Amino acid sequence: MFDVASSELMLVVLVALLVIGPKDLPRVLRVVGKWVGKARGVAAHFRSGFDEMIRQSELEELEKKWKAENERIMRAHPADPRADIVGDAGHDGQAPSEPEVNMQPQTPIEPELPIETLPAGEKASKA
Repeated sequence: MFDVASSELMLVVLVALLVIGPKDLPRVLRVVGKWVGKARGVAAHFRSGFDEMIRQSELEELEKKWKAENERIMRAHPADPRADIVGDAGHDGQAPSEPEVNMQPQTPIEPELPIETLPAGEKASKA
């Protein structure tokens, strides 16, 4: 940001040493250091706030684009109110006919016979 060469910095230190004096120079440098730290903190806070505003505006822009694209898709492919009940439309674009119901009786399922348990230690013989 500020480009300070080493020769310029030496000149500033020399002038400060002559004007302030060697006795008060450390205290003045400490105060200047605190001010510089506060200035950097304010700049970082400002930058983070600015970055957050940019992120929010980009997010809003993306949401607008998504909503416009979603509306375009919904206009191009309107939803059939019957589609949820009978299924999607066929290849010809018309909804399928009502589903057929199998009216033939189903064979009853016989319950499985309980498996006999063998006493401990006996092995089952293969038949």
